Amino acid sequence: MMSRLKQIPLHTKILIGLVLGAITGGIVQALFGATNENLKWFVEVIATPAGNIFLYMLFMVVVPLLFSALLLGVGELGDAARVGKVGIYSLIMTVVLSGTAVGLGVAAVNLVQPGKVISLEQRGALEKQYGNTEQAAKFLESAKKGPDDPPLLGVIPKNPFKEINRALDGGLLPFMFFAIVFGIALSAIEKEKSEPVKVFFEGIFAASQKVIDYAMSYGPIAVFFLVFRATSTLGLEVFAAVGAYVLVVLVCLVIHQYVTYSIVLKLIAKRNPIEFFRQMRTTMITAFATSSSNATLPTALKAATDEVHLPKDVSSFVLTVGATANQNGTALFEGITILFFAQMFGLDLTITQQLMVMGLSIVGGIGTAGIPGGAWPMITTIMAGLTSANGQVIPVAAVGIVLGVDRILDMSRTVLNVTGDMTIAACVARMVERSEPKQVTES
Repeated sequence: MMSRLKQIPLHTKILIGLVLGAITGGIVQALFGATNENLKWFVEVIATPAGNIFLYMLFMVVVPLLFSALLLGVGELGDAARVGKVGIYSLIMTVVLSGTAVGLGVAAVNLVQPGKVISLEQRGALEKQYGNTEQAAKFLESAKKGPDDPPLLGVIPKNPFKEINRALDGGLLPFMFFAIVFGIALSAIEKEKSEPVKVFFEGIFAASQKVIDYAMSYGPIAVFFLVFRATSTLGLEVFAAVGAYVLVVLVCLVIHQYVTYSIVLKLIAKRNPIEFFRQMRTTMITAFATSSSNATLPTALKAATDEVHLPKDVSSFVLTVGATANQNGTALFEGITILFFAQMFGLDLTITQQLMVMGLSIVGGIGTAGIPGGAWPMITTIMAGLTSANGQVIPVAAVGIVLGVDRILDMSRTVLNVTGDMTIAACVARMVERSEPKQVTES
């Protein structure tokens, strides 16, 4: 029996845990209701810690893995010019794909108009029951609150060790900047001086990968509890009320994932999309279960080399930067959510205002922390700044209306985020390959 279990692929075990967690959570929620005290106790005391063990094991290696992967990746890329080339290609692809995602979302909201499906009576009841002024204030405060000693231009750190302490709370970009500069400098000095440092960080990278192996072996059990927690506490009455909004988000995520990415993979990366998605299955399942691009980064780096077969120098650079700087799914979600609330509260936004929402959503997708719920501070900030021609505003406390269904949307958009990172890595690898002359060996 044990030998048969060992033969089952890891992604299949994780998928089984995910499905069983969803079914069990749904049954328990239907039988007892999300507000049942015994269910709340089980979720808080058993399910949450059991699931968080997996998350915390992944989070705790993000910093050493990210730094070593970026430093070694930059070292393998070589000089600053090649690093710059990869960076520019990545930036272009990020902006194009994020813009496409937000444009798709905005078009869908204007076409379906999910905010107008809810009547004034329903809106009032939802506001009264789920409106959360305190949570909205926290989101706004989180967006406004900056570090005590902020990085120059938001990315150049004065003290990289400070950024380590706040890495998972918005300090990853400055920390990555330091890693890139350090890697460029390391590749520029004499080999006898740089080699011991590289060997040291190769050991850090290998040890981090081993920790990931430990975490992933526990993954199927953890995923069961993570998904059980989400489905057992999901407010089904809220889900029914905002069903059109949820449907718009999910359909747009699916279209961008399997249509936009497929076209880009076929035309630019010259890859078979079906085969590409098959190679990414473990990474996508992990992203869905954890709702975190940062937590999925370790498995993405491993899959890039072992499954997708991307050049390690390019994938290390693009995936580590992309975990924070490329959030297609988050950008799409932000655009849809803001316009949904505008429709719900009767704000007739002008074309200019909608374009502004698109632009801010793209920027927000780049700057959003790759952790569960990381999009909400940006959403509430944009909402707070919107006013219609007649002075109508969106009460930011209304975010509570959709927080009850956000977990399933967060899980889904994280899949799009990590798939987008790998898609960009595949495209950049191909673009770099085509832009560089082939080496001709003399016989």
